[in-house]
Amino acid sequence: MNIFDVAGRAMAAQLTRLNTTASNMANARSVASSEAEAFRALKPVFRTHVDSPDMATVDVERIVQSDTQPKKRHDPAHPMADADGYVWEAGVDEATEMVEMIETARQYQNNVQVLQTAKSLILETVRMGK
Repeated sequence: MNIFDVAGRAMAAQLTRLNTTASNMANARSVASSEAEAFRALKPVFRTHVDSPDMATVDVERIVQSDTQPKKRHDPAHPMADADGYVWEAGVDEATEMVEMIETARQYQNNVQVLQTAKSLILETVRMGK
């Protein structure tokens, strides 16, 4: 494994994180007729991938639902309201998801910068050898 593998795996993990965050944001204001049917935010679980004693990177192990509970709201005019007039709003904290999205984008960009720097150093080394 080299620096390109490490950065590539990290970028793939951040892409999964960004996709789950985008899914959470897309479903943030959705409603359901029961608590069980209500959307809950998704979160990737990462694990360390060790290829050798001096080199490690990250893999996405699985995607789990967060502990954020759906909110019960009284809205008897809503077509999805239950017999008591309640709907369940998705268990998504939009502020937290926005912070997650910004952090993920920055970490992805950091890995892009690592790749650009490694590429520049390799090209400069090749030029020196001529």
